[in-house]
Amino acid sequence: MTLFLRASSLRQIRLLPAAAFLFAAQSMFAAAPAATTTTAPVPDRASSYYHYGLAHLYEDMAVSAGRSDYATQAVEEYKLALNADPNSQQLQDGLADLYFKIGRIREAVSTAQDRLAKDPNDVQAHELLGKVYLRSLGDMQTPQSGQILKLAIAEYEKLAQLKPKDIETHLLLGQLYGLNHDSIKAEAQFKEAQKVDANSEEVALNMARLYSDEGDAKRAADVLSGIPVDDRSARIEYALGATYDQLKKPHEAAAAYQRALDLEPGNLDTERGLANALLLDGKLDEALKIFNEVVAAEPQDAQSQIHISEIQRRQGHYDQALATLEKAKPLAQNSLELSYNEALIYDSLGRYDDATGVLTKLVSDTTHADGKYSDGEKANRAIFLDRLGIIYREENKTAEAVAAYKQMVDLGGDFAKGGYQGQVDAYRDAHQWKDATTAAAAAAKAAPKDKATQLMYAGQLADTGQVDQGIALAKAQLSSAGNTPDDRDTYLSLTQIYTRLKRWSDAASALDSAAGLSTKPDEKLYVYFLRGVLADRQKHYDEAEAEFHKALAIDPQNATILNYLGYMLADRGVKLPEALTMIQKAVELDPQNGAYLDSLGWVYFKSGQYDLAEVNLRKAMERMSTDPTVHDHLGEVYEKTGKLKMAVMQWERSMTEYAHSLPADADPADVAKVQHKLESARVKLAKLSPAPAAASK
Repeated sequence: MTLFLRASSLRQIRLLPAAAFLFAAQSMFAAAPAATTTTAPVPDRASSYYHYGLAHLYEDMAVSAGRSDYATQAVEEYKLALNADPNSQQLQDGLADLYFKIGRIREAVSTAQDRLAKDPNDVQAHELLGKVYLRSLGDMQTPQSGQILKLAIAEYEKLAQLKPKDIETHLLLGQLYGLNHDSIKAEAQFKEAQKVDANSEEVALNMARLYSDEGDAKRAADVLSGIPVDDRSARIEYALGATYDQLKKPHEAAAAYQRALDLEPGNLDTERGLANALLLDGKLDEALKIFNEVVAAEPQDAQSQIHISEIQRRQGHYDQALATLEKAKPLAQNSLELSYNEALIYDSLGRYDDATGVLTKLVSDTTHADGKYSDGEKANRAIFLDRLGIIYREENKTAEAVAAYKQMVDLGGDFAKGGYQGQVDAYRDAHQWKDATTAAAAAAKAAPKDKATQLMYAGQLADTGQVDQGIALAKAQLSSAGNTPDDRDTYLSLTQIYTRLKRWSDAASALDSAAGLSTKPDEKLYVYFLRGVLADRQKHYDEAEAEFHKALAIDPQNATILNYLGYMLADRGVKLPEALTMIQKAVELDPQNGAYLDSLGWVYFKSGQYDLAEVNLRKAMERMSTDPTVHDHLGEVYEKTGKLKMAVMQWERSMTEYAHSLPADADPADVAKVQHKLESARVKLAKLSPAPAAASK
């Protein structure tokens, strides 16, 4: 947690070396000088005031000119003033504060402790010690940091007692409690400050930071959004935007950043926040405009240039995207994100060797010999390895893909689950069903208590003809009660298994059980999606469309749902403009996805735009060469454009892939349609072929 200090309370305080604070801290534990019992001399007020005036003058000169000789003279004048009036609290506090300002920490602490020995309630002495400890927290890596934090807390606890109406004291104490991971006490101090001034933005910001640090971004957003819009400053709006970022609500984040920008135009940090939120909200043109403005104002901003390249890639401007990254490279030579984006561009261009080369280097550069990684490093490696596996799958390099996913397994935890699933998917893409089942079995054996892995194996068993075993294994993952939150994923898996087996009633029942355990928006979204799939598979299209729209109301940027609904409409030849918009958005969100490119090509075909249909279907075929539907679609395009031989080739390939597909993926009606088109095309082709010349006698 960052310690937030108001400049007004700490001006003229400079950060001192940790060694100085340690030296000072050691003196803090020394016994204070014992008070004498002699009768205090009569103070010479006139002499004291004279020397105090000189001390103050030299102090100002020392601060303004930065001269140590003036500082030394100021100290001497303070001492002369104290000789004339030894019991003056003002003089003693002033001397202690001067010691602190000029870096003589030991004398500052000693003087403050002397004051507190005489008067434990001396506010200025406590404030000085508090400032000493606060500044020492600048080096939180020292072994003494925990001890210094406790000393700081003790001083501000005392100050909170002595100044119960001082907002800044409560805020500082709350921040210190936060550093000490005592959120209950921290919140109590912020609420004390709130009692003093219910409209303080400092209080609201500190409360929001505390909740965010605790992982409760929603509560943080509630605090900030609870302030009337007309009363919010740019700082409040910016903090609200950042909180919405945490909540993954880009639309709301963009609105907050825009309000902050309206209040404080030209703030580059706010512009970056707004551009990022717009990017996440899928408003690429608006985001690009702002990122360009940021880079124009700050040409060294490599991160914004990387985002510009990402937008250009998602818009299909691949050469521009590469050129932008080239400009950013000198500014971010070791940027993992830059290299990853470069690999994505190469992948989009079909330059698979270049893409795998970049990703392989990223994996190599982030490899630790001891195999130990931080959570962030694991997350990065998992992203690199997963994309590497996907590209190898696109190239039909199954062995290489499996090897990449095995490295993901080595990362453990959820990354291992992704690695296991990736291996199975790689074999499934290649129609190597036996190898897929073997890999799933090995994963289930390696992680016998992991529900997700067991469910993956159950689905593979059901898909490959071992239906009873698969369903039994899936049901075995249910708790004894069978209706706890942990059972939700099992019911969802059973829904998908039953749907693929066309056991509609069982699928609906399992999905109803999952729905009853779904409380969060993203959980409900997936239930709506699966209900849409179930309805679509039963050809209840209106019901399916309604369910998909419910899901999109929760997440309008969900590429999977946009693609599914768009394709469903396009395949029936209805609402084609709406279908095109949804599929284009899905492709924009994930330009490398072969299924989305197939949908885009198909909606163009249904709209009569055959050139665009062919371009996108060919791209899809490059990435999904074993998918019979893609070959069928491309065959349709070739027939419509008079390329009958090429159409026959595509339908023949489609039939070959259907022959190697799983029963659930080879609907007899679809296979029959392709067979009919192939036979008809062959007849037409035969009629168009010239008759062989008659043999000469």
